[in-house]
Amino acid sequence: MLSKELVAASTVPLVLSVLAQGENYGYALIQRVRELSDGRIEWTEGMLYPVLHWMQKEKLIEAEWREAETGRKRKYYRIRKEGRTALGAEREQWLTVHQTLNHLWKIQPRLT
Repeated sequence: MLSKELVAASTVPLVLSVLAQGENYGYALIQRVRELSDGRIEWTEGMLYPVLHWMQKEKLIEAEWREAETGRKRKYYRIRKEGRTALGAEREQWLTVHQTLNHLWKIQPRLT
């Protein structure tokens, strides 16, 4: 499992990345990230929904209530143009951190 801080810091770029592949509803976002991380990233609804609401307020995503095949109403989220722009910036920032850590870890002896 990842630290709470790392999970929190990665939530926005993960949500934007999943929604860049197509619209989805909250619980499915939780499941998709769990699947992609091999169970190492565990989101709760109580953690995700405030982030989704913030992202809507910031106009990164938009949402629409629809009836699912089960007859139950679900709120579907999709990325907006502003969200795609933000995703590009997030990607660059995360790649910079990733590359920097890779350089550091290649030149330092492994900790045992």
